[in-house]
Amino acid sequence: MSKLISEAQIRAAHSKGRPIEVEPGQIVTPAARDLARKLGVAITEDKKTARRRGTVVVGSDHGGFVLKEALKPKIKEIGFEVRDVGCDGTDAVDYPVYAARVADTLVSGDAQAGIMIDGAGIGSSMVGNKIAGVRAALCYDITTARNAREHNNANMLTLGGSLIGPGLATQIVEAFLETDFGGGRHQRRVSMIDALDQENRSS
Repeated sequence: MSKLISEAQIRAAHSKGRPIEVEPGQIVTPAARDLARKLGVAITEDKKTARRRGTVVVGSDHGGFVLKEALKPKIKEIGFEVRDVGCDGTDAVDYPVYAARVADTLVSGDAQAGIMIDGAGIGSSMVGNKIAGVRAALCYDITTARNAREHNNANMLTLGGSLIGPGLATQIVEAFLETDFGGGRHQRRVSMIDALDQENRSS
């Protein structure tokens, strides 16, 4: 059994008019998911495997609330549990409070990835990166989301709720959650980032 389900397998399933069934231990690449969506190939995943994928902690301020609510069921669809740390509506609140909650949940080990949405995504990225152990990335397209994971091992994604729509946001989130860290030459650089956390803790 191949560990990765690739674009070639999606094309083969499309030509036969069959869905793709993901077995325990298999991973669907982001490019394969994109192609499946375009070709209308259904992807079904083993529920036990999906539960093992972990938890995504989500948060927003008032400017990101609507997008947060739209993304939560999408995150569950691709096999993650969702933990929502607020806010709970569109009344004005302060984004640093909720961005810090997302970041703190990450470093506590209660979630494997974090997503924070404010009006532009910039402020929440700044907050996340103030907290040791968090590598927050502001992404506005699929390419930067994949790069943030593959090259930088980002564990917190920030989005601008007033600047991107739910369709693109869903694709960005999926790319972020489905892309693995590349390791190798990238590990040395990520270790350098982590070392800065240690230096700041001890100073």
